[in-house]
Amino acid sequence: MRSEKFGSGQPDVSVIGQGSWYIDRGDRKRAVAALRRGIDLGMTHIDTAEMYGDAELVIAEAIAGRRDELFLVSKVLPSNASRRGTIAACERSLARLKTDRLDCYLLHWRGSYPLSEKERAIEHAVIPWCEQLGVAVVAYSPFGHDNFPSARSKAGQVLGTIAEAHGASPRQIALAFLTRKPAVFAIPKASSEEHAADNAAAGKLSLSDSEVAALDKAFPRGSKPRGLPML
Repeated sequence: MRSEKFGSGQPDVSVIGQGSWYIDRGDRKRAVAALRRGIDLGMTHIDTAEMYGDAELVIAEAIAGRRDELFLVSKVLPSNASRRGTIAACERSLARLKTDRLDCYLLHWRGSYPLSEKERAIEHAVIPWCEQLGVAVVAYSPFGHDNFPSARSKAGQVLGTIAEAHGASPRQIALAFLTRKPAVFAIPKASSEEHAADNAAAGKLSLSDSEVAALDKAFPRGSKPRGLPML
């Protein structure tokens, strides 16, 4: 698994990590096994949040005895983000995760101050700015929410052609495209050990300039691409 600096002067972190949104809503044993398999395959960047229900409890079980291997991230809700509220929320997350520390603690979103543009539009200015200042960018929901392009769509056909050339899946190509820049990290969720292995394999892929150009054309910046990628 390829790793990059998580911002200037920060530790090396796997470019493909593991998200945990809704991970508590299915079979718990499968979820724990998927997380552990992901860690075994080098996806040691694990992302969660106080908003994610019992996800932190699932993660606690999965990482027991392996905390020192991980880059562990959680997030505070904007409604709890006063100075006192942030400290209290962080302490609750630490207790649920059964750890004494987080490697990164984030404000989940900006509350009443929404970003004016999302999706690939941030590649125009935000990512270059982050690269210049040594700030990491984490891509959540890299496959969208049940709207990954179908194999029959024009964009899906581009993904499929590139995937076939690499002996990979379209979703692996999406992850490789998303993490092609050192400043960008992705945190797809896996529902099974097989799913975790599929995500992890994307960390070994390298796309050619022509393939990146083809994907740029298929998923133009500033538009609202279907499922690829959200940042």
